[in-house]
Amino acid sequence: QLQLVESGGGLVQPGGSLRLSCAASGFTLDYYVIGWFRQAPGKEREEVSCISSSDGSTYYSDSVKGRFTISRDNAKNTVYLQMNFLKPEDTAVYYCAADLPISLATTQTMCVVTLYNYWGQGTQVTVSS
Repeated sequence: QLQLVESGGGLVQPGGSLRLSCAASGFTLDYYVIGWFRQAPGKEREEVSCISSSDGSTYYSDSVKGRFTISRDNAKNTVYLQMNFLKPEDTAVYYCAADLPISLATTQTMCVVTLYNYWGQGTQVTVSS
């Protein structure tokens, strides 16, 4: 059974850091594009960052560029999202998602909620003083 499990969320003060993990079981992440998405109360789920399966290329939304870093450790079948300089507007439930790449699609064009079929259960991130 293909499963993704997020961890690492919590309460942090503005300016602080968190590292989210997305551990896969039942399949090998090597061949999958992985995305981090988030959903704040009353808002639609939005893309945060994605990483390709082939060359490790990455994409970041403008709202997190320069503060967040996505990485993957295929040996551990895990993808990470390092979040620094957190802001209150980063508060949301964070989800990781996986799917096979679409031919000729860039990492940016793959970073769309509707393109992913495999999702984790989410982890809450709250940024507040």
